[in-house]
Amino acid sequence: METPPRTAPPGGDYAGPVTDPAPLTLPAADAYLPWVTASTESLLADARAKAEAIKTSPPATALATLEAWNELDIALGNLSARGELFSEVHPDAGVREAAEQAALEARKLSTELGLDTELYAVFAGLDADGLDAQATRLLEKTLRSFRRSGVAADETTRARIKEIRDRLTVLGQTFARTIREGTRSIKVTPDQLAGLPADWIEAHPAGEDGLVTVTTDYPDAIPFRTFAHDETARHDLLVASLTIGYPDNVDVLREMFGLRAELATLLGYDTFPDFDAEVKMIKSGAAIGEFIDKIADAALEPAQRDVAILLERLRQDRPDADRVQSWDSAYYAELVRKEQHDVDAQLVRTYFDFGKVRDGLLAVTGRLFGLTYTPADVPVWHPSVTAYDVTRTDDGAAQGRIYLDLHPREGKFKHAAQFTLTNGVAGRQLPEGTLVCNFPTGLMEHDDVVTLFHEFGHLVHHLVGGHQRWAEFSGVATEWDFVEAPSQMLEEWAWDADVLGSFATNEAGEAIPAALVERMRKADDFGKGYFARTQMFYAALAYRLHLENPEDLVARTRELQEQYSLFPWVEGTCMPTSFGHLDGYNSGYYTYMWSLVIAKDMFSAFDADDLFDPAVATRYRDVVLAQGGTKDAADLVEEFLGRPYDFDAYAAWLAE
Repeated sequence: METPPRTAPPGGDYAGPVTDPAPLTLPAADAYLPWVTASTESLLADARAKAEAIKTSPPATALATLEAWNELDIALGNLSARGELFSEVHPDAGVREAAEQAALEARKLSTELGLDTELYAVFAGLDADGLDAQATRLLEKTLRSFRRSGVAADETTRARIKEIRDRLTVLGQTFARTIREGTRSIKVTPDQLAGLPADWIEAHPAGEDGLVTVTTDYPDAIPFRTFAHDETARHDLLVASLTIGYPDNVDVLREMFGLRAELATLLGYDTFPDFDAEVKMIKSGAAIGEFIDKIADAALEPAQRDVAILLERLRQDRPDADRVQSWDSAYYAELVRKEQHDVDAQLVRTYFDFGKVRDGLLAVTGRLFGLTYTPADVPVWHPSVTAYDVTRTDDGAAQGRIYLDLHPREGKFKHAAQFTLTNGVAGRQLPEGTLVCNFPTGLMEHDDVVTLFHEFGHLVHHLVGGHQRWAEFSGVATEWDFVEAPSQMLEEWAWDADVLGSFATNEAGEAIPAALVERMRKADDFGKGYFARTQMFYAALAYRLHLENPEDLVARTRELQEQYSLFPWVEGTCMPTSFGHLDGYNSGYYTYMWSLVIAKDMFSAFDADDLFDPAVATRYRDVVLAQGGTKDAADLVEEFLGRPYDFDAYAAWLAE
């Protein structure tokens, strides 16, 4: 949801500009609850006082008013991100609950400020003459945010808008909590582990009942669905994964979709996707549907070709099979890659020890972006979390601090994402970010390595772009359908033989062979068509459910899956109840593929034979990443490429 101010993420409780800002000092492990509670109270009071001062004693100039607004944005943003991060990662349920409350209070105050007619009147009356380009952009965006908040509506409508927004915050937290705490599992006999890597089997001993527990967490589920020979067990684990949040989240989603539609109507939009898309590159709800179908059509032929190959291989084991089922797709794709492309994922994973991959990632991104990572001996919220201070290699200038929280545990966020801890503001506070993932502590699948590079791309964007004057433009502050593009482009470094050879070594210390990496690249091309169709199923789901809010969520999910995916719906499942992107990305899950189109185009500027070319890498860092949200994404990309972005590079990749 968008209300002014944008809830920039959290940091320290700073009182004003400082010459040399230091990172936030986190509390000791046993002091989080009082810290969260106290900082919630102080930051709320600070933000309210700043808002009241703007109304009762308006600054004399437009610039001074924007500076006062920036101070409020910092305070509220610090509270918001602190709450959002620790509600998802802290090991103590009481702290997670207090952090949820902090995030809720930040959202409620943001809604209240966005509907404050006196506050709006101050900004609406500002004279932009004399403001520089960035201050003018900030004023324009602030006024747009007020408008989208509903400040111009009558009193009754404003009251209903506030009620809706506050309720949507609660629903979003409930939806996420149900997924986060909803890990499911199946029990299998030891012989049903046939096909799995030896280290995976060793890490999953049988219990007192003689059975092995397999959870829906990624380090369990991904290898199991990829390697386990037992079809029934693969089916059962997939069903468990696709019923997380079911049925509890069904009513939550239906209320959420209904309230978002009502909100859009009250604000003067035809549909919620129209409201959602207005501030994105795509601009309109109808364009979302058109983009989904454009990608789906482009992917159909390669998707059908590759599914036919899967089916042919499946019929070697089950001659009567007429379709490839979802629980078979990863398993038989792995067999095709092994048998037809000479890529054995179990051999590949022996080169990707977690510790070496993490260190290699830091070395690669440090070289590429001119950054140095220094381990920081500072308090963290769990012993598995590591912290690094980040500086620029050339001049030692502080860039910020990062935290890596990369392994699963009970009650933790289940997927992979970058969370802000502090939004950087020049002279005020350094950017700090947290990578939250769920990787194994031992050997990793190469897909995990790619995911780690992807998510780290968000972290780099947050740090490098986190040195703006205005909090509104700091870090990953571009349009939401562009934010994935820099991360998707960084994935390319996880496919380069020279890059991988610098850190991917087996137990004997031998680097992964370049010939194997080349075969991996070719094998990875297999399935990209049906992957794109599956992504369009997810995108259509997010778009259509917001348009229609169907009475029968399961039935509509089944229809959309049959329309877009080449794998049939699985009986007894309700995927939307565990689809966390329905809150956050809302109706805009299409953005992953939209960003990929741009990522493929941006990558075309790099020399495939020299991915570390400093001229290109530095220009990309400074032109695209370092500017944060100070320009529209299309302008950033055009400045980097020397032309507007286009569909050609993506279409060529898809057609290969």
